[in-house]
Amino acid sequence: MSAVGSFPLGAATTLAELAADPHPRLARLRAHEPVSWLPELDGWLVTRRDLALNVMRDPATFTVDDPRFSTAQVVGPSMLSLDGDEHARHREPFTAPFRPREVRVGFASFIERETDRLITALEPAGAVELRRAFAGPLAVAVVTEALGLVGTTADTVLSWYDSIVRSVSDITAGHEAAPAGAEAYARLRAAVEATVADPGTASLLGSAAERLALPEVASNAAVLMFGGIETTEAMITNALLHLLRHPDQLALVRDDDGLLDGAIEESLRLEPGAAVVDRYATRDTVLGPATIRRGELVTVSLSGANRDPAVFPDPDRFDVRRENARLQLAFAHGPHYCLAAHLARLETRIALQRLLERLPALRLDPARPATPQGLVFRKPPTLHVLWDSPA
Repeated sequence: MSAVGSFPLGAATTLAELAADPHPRLARLRAHEPVSWLPELDGWLVTRRDLALNVMRDPATFTVDDPRFSTAQVVGPSMLSLDGDEHARHREPFTAPFRPREVRVGFASFIERETDRLITALEPAGAVELRRAFAGPLAVAVVTEALGLVGTTADTVLSWYDSIVRSVSDITAGHEAAPAGAEAYARLRAAVEATVADPGTASLLGSAAERLALPEVASNAAVLMFGGIETTEAMITNALLHLLRHPDQLALVRDDDGLLDGAIEESLRLEPGAAVVDRYATRDTVLGPATIRRGELVTVSLSGANRDPAVFPDPDRFDVRRENARLQLAFAHGPHYCLAAHLARLETRIALQRLLERLPALRLDPARPATPQGLVFRKPPTLHVLWDSPA
């Protein structure tokens, strides 16, 4: 494509680099090619915050509604893969339980109980891998509670999630999806139908079924499950990693509990659990230095936008007192802003608060370092920690 010659930094950018340590490359792209053509991506990458906002605020020009959208190929159309009136119709039935007050009333006690149960099980050991032993199980438990599926357990939901995610990842990588994803989605859909049909169950899914067809309820349940597990697990794990890597900032949080919210926002800014969001151009258009053609992929780097020095001075520094950290875009922006952002924040706050209170001298295991990885979803594969166990 002729754009390659116009965007030499993009031409030299590899997906492997973006998956391993993207931030130096994203900084160069943002400074010199803020909308750049990446041959390995076969699309455009947007790294400057103002341009990222332009894309996410304009679904008429930059849409998710495209047959290439991988999640829709596995679970069908949903609020994640529709725009305009259809997007609003799919999303609106799910919004009420995720408003700030409803989240506190509906979920705080459950999250506290589940967090304490998980920590109690870990406490005597003095060492654990926290992502799989704590962050993941907590995220799965909360999603299971939120969906209210009849006859399922957190383990069942996790097995469905793992299979569906593998299928989505296969399609994203250009491979044929294994049949396990379709089988898992069929079981999820059957559980959704059983939940809606159960006269004794008052659930989010049941109320949504008053306005959506059953296949639409199921596809949106899958999307909520995916977002609630994948990105919340990452949010908790990344925030712990940032705090434990920066003892001076951890000390500030321990001295002033009110700074915990700032620490969470700053961690989201530095390492959003979902690093990118994809859109497709509906028409020829100009974005910054680029002329984008109808049908081309436009990928917004939330990681790049979140370290834009025009908005965040000294952008690579973790600062729990950063005044404008909430301008981070980890939950995206515009019509597709994360539906459950308030729940994810509450879950992460309770998780961090309880861990810091109950595990004295919580620290990283120096023998087993942790580093975030991933092209689309970023978190450390493992987070090994130590603490002073009870005598």
